[in-house]
Amino acid sequence: MIVLEFKAKGKTTQYAAIDEAIKTAQFVRNKCIRFWMDNRGVGQKELYRYNTALRAEYSFVKDLNSHACQVGVERAYSSIARFYNNCKKGIPGNIGYPKFKKNNRSVEYKTSGWSLSLLRKQITFTDKKGIGKLNLKGTWDLNFYQEEQIKRVRLVRRADGYYVQFLVSVDNKVETQPTGKTIGLDVGLKEFYTDSNGHSEPNPRFYRTGEKRLKFRQRRVSRKKKGSTNRKKAINKLGRVHLKISRQREEHAKRMARCVIQSHDLVAYEDLRIKNLVKNHCLAKSINDAGWYQFRKWLEHFGVKFGRITVAVNPAHTSQNCSNCGAVVTKSLSTRTHVCECGFALDRDWNAAINILKLALSTVGHTGTWILDPNASGDLTSTHVGAILHEQVGSMNEESSPL
Repeated sequence: MIVLEFKAKGKTTQYAAIDEAIKTAQFVRNKCIRFWMDNRGVGQKELYRYNTALRAEYSFVKDLNSHACQVGVERAYSSIARFYNNCKKGIPGNIGYPKFKKNNRSVEYKTSGWSLSLLRKQITFTDKKGIGKLNLKGTWDLNFYQEEQIKRVRLVRRADGYYVQFLVSVDNKVETQPTGKTIGLDVGLKEFYTDSNGHSEPNPRFYRTGEKRLKFRQRRVSRKKKGSTNRKKAINKLGRVHLKISRQREEHAKRMARCVIQSHDLVAYEDLRIKNLVKNHCLAKSINDAGWYQFRKWLEHFGVKFGRITVAVNPAHTSQNCSNCGAVVTKSLSTRTHVCECGFALDRDWNAAINILKLALSTVGHTGTWILDPNASGDLTSTHVGAILHEQVGSMNEESSPL
């Protein structure tokens, strides 16, 4: 599966119709959540029947394509199923009780409700929401694929405009020659990662760099009257700054992961739980800014695409153990050099990367599985601009984040 993304160009009335379709999909999802709350134990079939009742009761729901309404039901049931799974696992604390959406940003069609033009440069939405024909601006050529291969179409609203995403069913694997190299990676805050060969990549810190712009735009929002048009404009400008930072972080993680995977047959990394790490309020901002989750996600994706082995190992004691003799050398976070009684001295992160590689080679470990079965809903990331066809990026982001 791959996701092809295009910028949607249309009139102001068409953008308003897209917003109305998004609100309708959100309405269906929230009504299904309420129906489940009032009738505990109902399953997905009952929610589909309730969706049929909603279409009969509300004319604006009936105007939306029936498959798009079904996606709203699927999104509601996805949050319900995740809640039940967390209860069965006995996860402490917040177990993800289903919540109502108040700012949904996408509506998704399946195989009906839309049609492509002959040259595949325009898409027409045929339901009664009045979206009509939109021009597609992008570098990808949809003529390479049959229309039957397009499984889903999603309309996405972002701060800088509207986008159309196509989920295409194709084989995205690339044949590569073995390199005979293995590598272990230790991610950090000082350096983006340090490998078992001693090479380090600097941490770009995109959020820290753009924090001054964010504060400026946030002050502009705070000065505007709530509900006014000027406040909406200020919020949009603030959203554009956030969007730029998130895209920079994602593209950086994608570029680093692709280089690592193409250069090595086996890549080992720590099986970190970012959700637990960010509970440290002193380091939460820096951890989120580093983008460890995106980096691991792209490592596993490119590992599947290029036929490489990716192994996530237990991170316990990888920084404390000596990679030379195995002795435990207790260190605080401020201690950046590993010095052992055996006389072995090395950079702390380099020592940890060697331990990570040794753990991966000594056990089967846990291979990455997050993106082996992409969610048909697509994702919010675009593919490489100007890349050739076989280098298109597949879908990874599912309805709920694994972490």
